[in-house]
Amino acid sequence: MIRREMTAAAARRSALWAQGFGDNKPAAAPTRRHVRSILDRVRLFQIDSVSVLVRAHYVPLFSRLGEYDRGLVDSAAWSHTSRAPRILTEYWAHEAAFIPIEDWPLMRWRMHRYRRGRYSGEARALDRNPALAADVLDVIGAVGACSAGDLEKRLGVDRIDRKGSWWDRSDTKVVCEQLFASGALAVGKRVAFTRHYDLTERVLPKSILAEEVPADDAIRGLVQRSARALGVATESDLRDYYRLSKAQTVPAIEDLVEDGVLERVRVRGWDAPAFLHRDVRVPRQMDVAALLCPFDPLVFCRPRTERIFGFRYRLEIYTPAHKRVHGYYVFPFLLNGELVARVDLAANRASGVLEVRSAFVEFDQCPERVVEALLPELQRMATWLGLDEVRVNDQGDLGALLAVEATRPRGA
Repeated sequence: MIRREMTAAAARRSALWAQGFGDNKPAAAPTRRHVRSILDRVRLFQIDSVSVLVRAHYVPLFSRLGEYDRGLVDSAAWSHTSRAPRILTEYWAHEAAFIPIEDWPLMRWRMHRYRRGRYSGEARALDRNPALAADVLDVIGAVGACSAGDLEKRLGVDRIDRKGSWWDRSDTKVVCEQLFASGALAVGKRVAFTRHYDLTERVLPKSILAEEVPADDAIRGLVQRSARALGVATESDLRDYYRLSKAQTVPAIEDLVEDGVLERVRVRGWDAPAFLHRDVRVPRQMDVAALLCPFDPLVFCRPRTERIFGFRYRLEIYTPAHKRVHGYYVFPFLLNGELVARVDLAANRASGVLEVRSAFVEFDQCPERVVEALLPELQRMATWLGLDEVRVNDQGDLGALLAVEATRPRGA
């Protein structure tokens, strides 16, 4: 039974609060504690190969904390000491993502499902090479973390048809991915974004490896994490966060409603019933300005983004350049409780320039107000990336105005 109704604006504020927006940004440089606090909210940082600006997994923290040392993420994922233990590990969550190491046992059911790989091609590679998986594990066990290329050399694989590290789909690489998906290997480190695989028992603590969670309990745990991260969400939203099936999600939601963890609510203007997590606040206002990476958890579910913000958002990376509407790598701009603009960004590191290739304002927004709030965020991003200036092309309906303001002396 639905006893509570929310306005669409209240639902937006709840979603933003749940995602770690609206809290005051640290007065001093963010620390590992701040990274942990955001991780506790969002539960995952999606990983993507696009490097036209900066790798995607670094940006959600910038959007919420401001300028921070990206080394905090690297050390959280790749190093372990008694004073600063590893808190992140890689696995298939929404997509490839960093997740808290304590969530790794919740993925065992998925690892079992992937015991012969995520795709049929991985199973075929195992069939073609019955001994390869054991050989890969033996080499890594003997020498430590290895890339697929390192393994090929150590296994004596002589290949003349290499196409570069990203497109290299040798059987060795495929089997490494199968072993990672099945949980036998973990990612010990990345070097120039290339995975270096290691035995899982050398990457994760024994206490994590020893934890066994029944599949139903694991699914319920993931749905609860989705609900807490999203604030207020439909069943399809909750399903999408960890790429679950409807058959998995619906019973988990019913259990969480019965336990009082989730409350059924009606959101005005939404076309589906919604669920509000009991720990989520509904702030009276949301004072925030932030640039959002295309893979930010706030916007990576495109139907949810359109439902909550009235903002139709599509990634155009694979669209031919002449057919793109807004650009190659477009960041939505969040201002208070709304997505008010979008900017196509790139880092020209050789010139020390943050390039705004195009800029567009939403139809119901005041361009001057948007530019006034957007330009400081672009300048802050440039500083965070170690770039000297922001350069704006006059492309898009906001481009000309933004370009003029970007060339004004500061304080003028």
